[in-house]
Amino acid sequence: MPGPQPPTVVLSDRLRGVLEHLARRQTSSQRLVRRLQIVLAAAAGHANAAIARQHDLDRSTVRTWRTRWLVIAPRLEAAITAGDDDRLLARLAADALDDAPRAGAPPTFTAEQVVRIVAVACEPPPGRDRPVSHWTPRELADEAVTRGIVSTISPRSVGRFLGSGRSPTPSEPVLVDTRAG
Repeated sequence: MPGPQPPTVVLSDRLRGVLEHLARRQTSSQRLVRRLQIVLAAAAGHANAAIARQHDLDRSTVRTWRTRWLVIAPRLEAAITAGDDDRLLARLAADALDDAPRAGAPPTFTAEQVVRIVAVACEPPPGRDRPVSHWTPRELADEAVTRGIVSTISPRSVGRFLGSGRSPTPSEPVLVDTRAG
């Protein structure tokens, strides 16, 4: 005995064409293409279980994107009625099928703290307190705590702060030699 039928997805010819074009576009992400394929298969009348089997997905994933599409569909149809162009329709569809924002954890360190730690890294290590010629992440972490910049920080965090802005070594000299000529 078959289970309950999922809600029907109805696409106008124009909207179907926009979605198919978006799915074929080389610059579309694979994530977006997969979600567009789910919507197009749902519009073709396929059940969630069949779509899930066809695309090797979980039924709940298919259900999520079918439901998300049904929420945005009236807005897209209103845009078509208003005479909006296909680019706007494609952007609205892509936005509807994009990942929802996630809260995530709050940042551990403020931007000011990071800047102050990087500023310490630009200073020469104090000779009397630290018998090192160059800063190491461990030494910088200890110095940041000593100076009261942060209450605690790991050497790995310091290393991430310092490593995030590095660029690879240039193949050509960056500075012009003004002595020649």
